[in-house]
Amino acid sequence: MDSFPTIAVVSILVLFLANNIQTEAQLSPTFYDATCPRALDTIRTSIRRAVSRERRMAASLIRLHFHDCFVQGCDGSVLLDQTSTIQSEKTALANNNSARGFEVIEAAKLEVEKICPGVVSCADILSVAARDASVAVGGPTWQVKLGRRDSTTASRSAADSNLPSPFANLGDLITKFQNKGLSPRDMVALSGSHTIGQAQCFVFRNRVYSNGTDIDAGFASTRRRQCPSAIGNGDSNLAPLDLVTPNSFDNNYFKNLMRKKGLLISDQVLFSGGSTDSIVAEYSRNPGTFLADFASAMVKMGDIEPLTGTSGIIRKVCSAVN
Repeated sequence: MDSFPTIAVVSILVLFLANNIQTEAQLSPTFYDATCPRALDTIRTSIRRAVSRERRMAASLIRLHFHDCFVQGCDGSVLLDQTSTIQSEKTALANNNSARGFEVIEAAKLEVEKICPGVVSCADILSVAARDASVAVGGPTWQVKLGRRDSTTASRSAADSNLPSPFANLGDLITKFQNKGLSPRDMVALSGSHTIGQAQCFVFRNRVYSNGTDIDAGFASTRRRQCPSAIGNGDSNLAPLDLVTPNSFDNNYFKNLMRKKGLLISDQVLFSGGSTDSIVAEYSRNPGTFLADFASAMVKMGDIEPLTGTSGIIRKVCSAVN
């Protein structure tokens, strides 16, 4: 009798592994080689054009891909607009008046549709766009596995619960990343994308006015100039996450953390006497290690619960279900 539970557990494990292997096998860098051989070149040209117009867009596209993968998996759900049946993730706390780059993905999709209608998913275009955006600002490249399909649903509630907060402590950050199969090292590497991009005053106000021991006084004073202390006053004012080289993808973010110059609470907790201090220190000394680990972590993140095979759809436009 005791053997039956064991057999059941083994069977479930075998099915789980088989499903994982199938998903991995269905994602491939060569997925569109026969069906849309010019897809990657077309996306790259579109993304380079967007980043050349506005360098900040590189950070926005990487963040958009991250916010997509962390909710329902890398399925393009973050791109869907609100409808009577869809609770758009665009209105979630972490995305509302913050997530951007949607029009850039739509423009790339439009160009791809001209040459290969109904073939390339929005989820894949967003995944490729993140890689091309990194390269456009001097960051690393990586091989993007392809073959994702697009979700027909979105989840604002999942976005509110799954996406890390800029006010999170280290334990919360580690848990949210581990829930998605990413290690603390992956988390620190991915956080390094804050070497580019900007943040709004309301997400760093508490930190720069805290007079805490974990923030450089001169740095705090500089950041207060564009961020008034009163809530509701200048809430959307922008400041670069990396004050030193805000438009270059490098390892200055980690050097800043070691000097207590992380802009967000969730940045500085990575170097605050905790378990990730040694990783931050390593990346601050070895830019090559950071860039390699960032690329590896982006590949891992791109593998989070994709829709493949006959699941999902290929959207005609990224903001709406066909």
